[in-house]
Amino acid sequence: MDYHQQANTIIKELGKVFDRVDLSEVECFVSEIMKAKKIILVGVGREGLSTKAFAMRLMHLGIESHWIWDETTPAISEGDLLIATSGCGEIGHIHYVVEKAKKRGARVSVVTGDSDKKTPRAADNVLFLPAHVYLGTADVVPSNQLMGNLFEQSLLILFDMIIMDLMSRLGTTKEEMESRHRNLE
Repeated sequence: MDYHQQANTIIKELGKVFDRVDLSEVECFVSEIMKAKKIILVGVGREGLSTKAFAMRLMHLGIESHWIWDETTPAISEGDLLIATSGCGEIGHIHYVVEKAKKRGARVSVVTGDSDKKTPRAADNVLFLPAHVYLGTADVVPSNQLMGNLFEQSLLILFDMIIMDLMSRLGTTKEEMESRHRNLE
C-alpha cells in the first residue's frame, strides 16, 4: 500500500466534507453551547471517542461539561444542553437519551451524518456533517475508507475547530486552558 497516496485520498475526502458544512448550522450549534448552563455529551463507538475528546476540551475552556457515562455526571435539567452524536441518526440508546433529556427540559443538539432520521428530527438543533457514515443513507461525501471513518475523523476535526472558535469568542488563552488540564499525571 502506498501510504502517501492513501493520505492524499483521505485529505481530499476531508476537504470535500468541510466544503459542504453549512456554517449557519455551526453557528447555531456554537450558540447553543454558549447559552447552556451545563453540557452533557453522549456518543458511542469511534464517534463517541471524538465526542468525548470534545467534552474534555469544553472542560479545558472552563465550560461545565460532562460525559454521560461517568458516574459523577449530574442530572440534566432546563437550561442545560445535551450534545449527542449519532452518525446514522438511529442509534437506539442515543435516541433514548435524547428523549429523556427533552423530558427533563434540556435543549438537545445532534451532530449527524443523516439528518432525516428519527434522532435528529427529535433535536432542537441539528448539525449535519456530510461525511460517509456507517449505515447512513443521506447524500454525503463518499469514502474509500472503512465504515464510518470519514465521519469520525471529520467529527474530531470539526469539534477541534469549534473549540478554537469558542476560545476566540470567550477570550480564553491557551495558558488558561492548559491550567485546567488534569495535573495528576
